Amino acid sequence: MQIEPSSQVSKAVPSEPPVDLDQVKSIIQKYQAMPGAMLPVLHAIQDALGYVPSSAVPLIAEQLNLSRAEVHGVISFYHHFRQQPAGRHIVQLCRAEACQAVGADALAAHAKAALGCDFHGTSSDGQFTLEPVYCLGQCACGPSMLIDDDLHARVSSDKFNRLVRAKRGVA
Repeated sequence: MQIEPSSQVSKAVPSEPPVDLDQVKSIIQKYQAMPGAMLPVLHAIQDALGYVPSSAVPLIAEQLNLSRAEVHGVISFYHHFRQQPAGRHIVQLCRAEACQAVGADALAAHAKAALGCDFHGTSSDGQFTLEPVYCLGQCACGPSMLIDDDLHARVSSDKFNRLVRAKRGVA
């Protein structure tokens, strides 16, 4: 069986911004003695930096006495953890079945077009990162989404546009 080369051009991965590894180390030390420290460490690093930088993985592994593969495996398994810096605002669209039944697929297509990026991508202006989530607990009033920490229900394309404009500071 012969595999055809992909016709898609791969996107260049932006280089990682400088990371304060002393800050990462202090976060690790705060949780290091806790049983099962990896998840609290990863959450704290992402809360502080907005993502879990690849340059932090060897340090996390060393300080928690784990392999880099174990740390990377946890980061890549949980959709919550980002491996690249996110936009200024995080847009999370519910992809669960209840929301899909009431128009989430159309909303996702609209969001991708409006922001100019796919899921796990960031708009070209760096303002919005688009992420899928699997249930926001608003099943009776979908499709639902979060922008930053603000939950919105019954989101139409028009409502999506209004919410994004408001975050951009445009009336």
